Amino acid sequence: MGVLNATLRPDGVGHLELNRPEVRNAINLELVQALHAQLDAWQRERGLRCVVLSGAGGKAFAGGADIAELRERTHREGFLGLNQVLFQKVEEFPVPVIAAIDGYALGGGLELALACDLRVASKGAKVGVPEVTLGIYPGAGGTWRLPRVVGLGRAKELVFTGRVVDAVEAHGFGLFEQLVETDALSAAFALAAQIVKNSPLALQVAKVSLNALNHGNTTQAVERLGQALLFDSEDKRARMTAFLEKRAAK
Repeated sequence: MGVLNATLRPDGVGHLELNRPEVRNAINLELVQALHAQLDAWQRERGLRCVVLSGAGGKAFAGGADIAELRERTHREGFLGLNQVLFQKVEEFPVPVIAAIDGYALGGGLELALACDLRVASKGAKVGVPEVTLGIYPGAGGTWRLPRVVGLGRAKELVFTGRVVDAVEAHGFGLFEQLVETDALSAAFALAAQIVKNSPLALQVAKVSLNALNHGNTTQAVERLGQALLFDSEDKRARMTAFLEKRAAK
Protein backbone atom coordinates (compact mmCIF):
# COMPACT_ATOMS: atom_id res chain seq x y z
CA MET A 1 0.00 0.00 0.00
CA GLY A 2 1.22 3.47 -0.86
CA VAL A 3 0.78 6.88 0.71
CA LEU A 4 -2.76 7.15 -0.66
CA ASN A 5 -5.58 4.61 -0.70
CA ALA A 6 -8.29 5.22 -3.31
CA THR A 7 -11.59 3.35 -3.53
CA LEU A 8 -14.65 3.98 -5.71
CA ARG A 9 -17.70 2.51 -3.99
CA PRO A 10 -20.71 1.07 -5.86
CA ASP A 11 -22.85 4.09 -4.84
CA GLY A 12 -20.50 6.44 -6.68
CA VAL A 13 -18.73 7.75 -3.57
CA GLY A 14 -14.97 7.85 -3.95
CA HIS A 15 -12.85 7.47 -0.82
CA LEU A 16 -9.37 8.97 -0.65
CA GLU A 17 -7.45 7.98 2.47
CA LEU A 18 -4.17 9.68 3.31
CA ASN A 19 -1.98 6.75 4.34
CA ARG A 20 0.98 7.93 6.40
CA PRO A 21 -0.34 7.16 9.90
CA GLU A 22 3.16 6.80 11.35
CA VAL A 23 3.62 10.59 10.88
CA ARG A 24 -0.02 11.66 11.41
CA ASN A 25 -0.57 11.57 7.65
CA ALA A 26 1.80 14.49 7.16
CA ILE A 27 1.62 15.90 3.65
CA ASN A 28 4.86 15.37 1.75
CA LEU A 29 5.68 15.67 -1.93
CA GLU A 30 4.93 12.00 -2.61
CA LEU A 31 1.45 12.38 -1.13
CA VAL A 32 0.85 15.60 -3.07
CA GLN A 33 1.78 13.84 -6.31
CA ALA A 34 -0.39 10.83 -5.48
CA LEU A 35 -3.41 13.07 -4.82
CA HIS A 36 -2.86 14.93 -8.09
CA ALA A 37 -2.65 11.67 -10.00
CA GLN A 38 -5.79 10.20 -8.42
CA LEU A 39 -7.86 13.35 -8.85
CA ASP A 40 -6.77 13.52 -12.48
CA ALA A 41 -7.74 9.86 -12.97
CA TRP A 42 -11.16 10.48 -11.41
CA GLN A 43 -11.74 13.71 -13.32
CA ARG A 44 -13.44 11.88 -16.20
CA GLU A 45 -14.91 9.02 -14.16
CA ARG A 46 -18.60 9.23 -15.00
CA GLY A 47 -19.57 6.95 -12.11
CA LEU A 48 -18.01 9.25 -9.51
CA ARG A 49 -20.61 11.35 -7.69
CA CYS A 50 -18.91 12.53 -4.49
CA VAL A 51 -15.53 12.19 -2.75
CA VAL A 52 -14.78 11.61 0.94
CA LEU A 53 -11.27 12.49 2.09
CA SER A 54 -9.91 11.05 5.35
CA GLY A 55 -6.73 10.06 7.15
CA ALA A 56 -5.60 6.54 8.03
CA GLY A 57 -5.01 5.38 11.58
CA GLY A 58 -7.77 7.28 13.37
CA LYS A 59 -5.38 9.73 15.05
CA ALA A 60 -5.15 12.37 12.36
CA PHE A 61 -6.79 13.65 9.22
CA ALA A 62 -3.46 15.26 8.38
CA GLY A 63 -1.09 16.62 11.00
CA GLY A 64 0.28 19.22 8.59
CA ALA A 65 3.11 19.35 6.10
CA ASP A 66 6.05 16.99 6.55
CA ILE A 67 8.35 19.23 8.61
CA ALA A 68 11.54 17.33 7.74
CA GLU A 69 10.83 17.91 4.05
CA LEU A 70 9.49 21.42 4.55
CA ARG A 71 12.62 22.52 6.42
CA GLU A 72 14.75 21.94 3.32
CA ARG A 73 12.52 23.81 0.89
CA THR A 74 13.68 27.18 -0.41
CA HIS A 75 11.97 30.11 -2.10
CA ARG A 76 12.05 28.09 -5.34
CA GLU A 77 9.59 25.54 -3.95
CA GLY A 78 7.64 28.35 -2.31
CA PHE A 79 7.01 29.99 -5.67
CA LEU A 80 5.88 26.66 -7.14
CA GLY A 81 3.00 26.60 -4.63
CA LEU A 82 3.02 22.81 -4.36
CA ASN A 83 0.22 22.55 -1.81
CA GLN A 84 -1.65 25.59 -3.09
CA VAL A 85 -2.03 24.08 -6.56
CA LEU A 86 -3.25 20.77 -5.15
CA PHE A 87 -5.73 22.36 -2.76
CA GLN A 88 -7.14 24.51 -5.56
CA LYS A 89 -7.68 21.34 -7.59
CA VAL A 90 -9.61 19.90 -4.64
CA GLU A 91 -11.76 23.02 -4.38
CA GLU A 92 -12.53 23.02 -8.10
CA PHE A 93 -13.02 19.26 -8.42
CA PRO A 94 -16.27 18.67 -10.35
CA VAL A 95 -18.06 16.68 -7.63
CA PRO A 96 -18.58 17.58 -3.95
CA VAL A 97 -15.66 16.74 -1.67
CA ILE A 98 -16.16 16.04 2.05
CA ALA A 99 -13.37 16.06 4.64
CA ALA A 100 -13.83 13.50 7.43
CA ILE A 101 -11.76 14.76 10.36
CA ASP A 102 -10.88 12.33 13.13
CA GLY A 103 -7.92 13.44 15.24
CA TYR A 104 -5.55 16.21 14.20
CA ALA A 105 -5.98 18.56 11.25
CA LEU A 106 -3.16 21.05 11.59
CA GLY A 107 -1.44 23.50 9.25
CA GLY A 108 -1.56 22.14 5.73
CA GLY A 109 -3.92 19.43 6.95
CA LEU A 110 -6.50 22.01 7.99
CA GLU A 111 -5.88 23.96 4.79
CA LEU A 112 -6.64 20.78 2.82
CA ALA A 113 -9.88 20.34 4.78
CA LEU A 114 -10.78 23.98 4.08
CA ALA A 115 -10.40 23.33 0.35
CA CYS A 116 -13.08 20.65 0.61
CA ASP A 117 -16.71 21.64 0.14
CA LEU A 118 -17.89 20.24 3.48
CA ARG A 119 -16.22 19.21 6.74
CA VAL A 120 -17.43 16.56 9.19
CA ALA A 121 -15.51 16.14 12.45
CA SER A 122 -15.67 13.97 15.52
CA LYS A 123 -15.44 15.48 19.00
CA GLY A 124 -11.91 14.13 19.38
CA ALA A 125 -10.64 16.30 16.53
CA LYS A 126 -8.10 19.06 17.12
CA VAL A 127 -7.44 21.77 14.56
CA GLY A 128 -5.21 24.78 14.09
CA VAL A 129 -2.76 26.65 11.90
CA PRO A 130 0.44 26.69 13.99
CA GLU A 131 2.79 27.68 11.14
CA VAL A 132 3.95 30.90 12.83
CA THR A 133 5.49 28.80 15.60
CA LEU A 134 7.74 27.29 12.91
CA GLY A 135 8.77 30.50 11.23
CA ILE A 136 6.31 30.41 8.30
CA TYR A 137 2.61 31.15 7.87
CA PRO A 138 -0.42 29.26 6.48
CA GLY A 139 0.32 30.03 2.84
CA ALA A 140 -1.68 27.24 1.18
CA GLY A 141 -5.05 28.95 1.39
CA GLY A 142 -5.17 29.46 5.14
CA THR A 143 -5.06 33.24 4.94
CA TRP A 144 -8.11 33.45 2.66
CA ARG A 145 -10.08 30.21 2.99
CA LEU A 146 -10.03 30.31 6.79
CA PRO A 147 -11.44 33.88 7.02
CA ARG A 148 -14.07 32.90 4.46
CA VAL A 149 -15.27 30.13 6.79
CA VAL A 150 -14.82 31.55 10.31
CA GLY A 151 -14.54 35.31 9.76
CA LEU A 152 -11.52 37.59 9.56
CA GLY A 153 -11.12 38.31 13.27
CA ARG A 154 -11.27 34.66 14.31
CA ALA A 155 -8.90 33.69 11.50
CA LYS A 156 -6.38 36.32 12.61
CA GLU A 157 -6.56 35.09 16.19
CA LEU A 158 -5.90 31.49 15.12
CA VAL A 159 -3.09 32.43 12.73
CA PHE A 160 -1.39 34.92 15.05
CA THR A 161 -1.43 32.66 18.11
CA GLY A 162 -0.93 29.35 16.33
CA ARG A 163 -3.05 27.70 18.98
CA VAL A 164 -4.68 24.31 18.54
CA VAL A 165 -8.39 24.20 19.39
CA ASP A 166 -10.71 21.30 20.15
CA ALA A 167 -13.56 20.27 17.89
CA VAL A 168 -16.35 21.70 20.04
CA GLU A 169 -14.83 25.18 20.00
CA ALA A 170 -14.03 24.94 16.29
CA HIS A 171 -17.60 23.88 15.52
CA GLY A 172 -18.82 26.84 17.54
CA PHE A 173 -17.19 29.26 15.13
CA GLY A 174 -18.41 27.42 12.07
CA LEU A 175 -15.42 25.38 10.93
CA PHE A 176 -17.42 22.16 10.51
CA GLU A 177 -20.79 21.52 8.89
CA GLN A 178 -21.30 18.51 11.17
CA LEU A 179 -19.86 17.52 14.54
CA VAL A 180 -20.39 13.92 15.64
CA GLU A 181 -19.51 12.03 18.82
CA THR A 182 -17.11 9.60 17.15
CA ASP A 183 -16.27 8.23 13.70
CA ALA A 184 -16.39 11.22 11.39
CA LEU A 185 -15.72 8.94 8.44
CA SER A 186 -19.02 7.07 8.83
CA ALA A 187 -20.86 10.37 9.20
CA ALA A 188 -19.15 11.70 6.07
CA PHE A 189 -20.23 8.62 4.11
CA ALA A 190 -23.80 9.12 5.36
CA LEU A 191 -23.71 12.74 4.17
CA ALA A 192 -22.27 11.62 0.82
CA ALA A 193 -25.12 9.10 0.49
CA GLN A 194 -27.61 11.98 0.75
CA ILE A 195 -25.73 14.00 -1.85
CA VAL A 196 -25.44 11.26 -4.49
CA LYS A 197 -29.23 10.86 -4.61
CA ASN A 198 -29.38 14.15 -6.47
CA SER A 199 -28.76 15.11 -10.09
CA PRO A 200 -25.01 14.93 -10.92
CA LEU A 201 -25.23 17.78 -13.41
CA ALA A 202 -27.23 19.97 -11.02
CA LEU A 203 -24.63 19.35 -8.29
CA GLN A 204 -21.78 20.26 -10.62
CA VAL A 205 -23.46 23.48 -11.76
CA ALA A 206 -24.34 24.36 -8.16
CA LYS A 207 -20.74 23.86 -7.05
CA VAL A 208 -19.35 26.07 -9.82
CA SER A 209 -21.91 28.77 -9.01
CA LEU A 210 -21.38 28.68 -5.25
CA ASN A 211 -17.60 28.79 -5.59
CA ALA A 212 -17.85 31.70 -8.01
CA LEU A 213 -20.02 33.61 -5.56
CA ASN A 214 -17.54 33.01 -2.76
CA HIS A 215 -14.62 34.22 -4.85
CA GLY A 216 -16.48 37.10 -6.48
CA ASN A 217 -15.43 35.56 -9.78
CA THR A 218 -18.70 35.17 -11.63
CA THR A 219 -17.18 35.92 -15.06
CA GLN A 220 -15.23 32.66 -15.20
CA ALA A 221 -18.24 30.72 -13.90
CA VAL A 222 -20.51 32.14 -16.62
CA GLU A 223 -17.86 31.34 -19.24
CA ARG A 224 -17.44 27.76 -18.00
CA LEU A 225 -21.18 27.10 -17.72
CA GLY A 226 -21.84 28.62 -21.13
CA GLN A 227 -19.18 26.49 -22.79
CA ALA A 228 -20.50 23.36 -21.09
CA LEU A 229 -23.98 24.13 -22.42
CA LEU A 230 -22.68 24.64 -25.97
CA PHE A 231 -20.54 21.49 -25.89
CA ASP A 232 -23.71 19.40 -25.60
CA SER A 233 -25.62 21.20 -28.37
CA GLU A 234 -26.63 19.48 -31.59
CA ASP A 235 -25.73 22.63 -33.52
CA LYS A 236 -22.11 22.42 -32.30
CA ARG A 237 -21.86 18.77 -33.32
CA ALA A 238 -23.37 19.43 -36.75
CA ARG A 239 -21.15 22.43 -37.50
CA MET A 240 -17.96 20.67 -36.38
CA THR A 241 -18.90 17.54 -38.33
CA ALA A 242 -19.39 19.67 -41.46
CA PHE A 243 -16.03 21.34 -40.91
CA LEU A 244 -14.20 18.02 -40.53
CA GLU A 245 -15.93 16.52 -43.58
CA LYS A 246 -15.05 19.57 -45.70
CA ARG A 247 -11.42 19.37 -44.61
CA ALA A 248 -11.27 15.65 -45.35
CA ALA A 249 -12.64 16.23 -48.87
CA LYS A 250 -9.79 18.59 -49.81
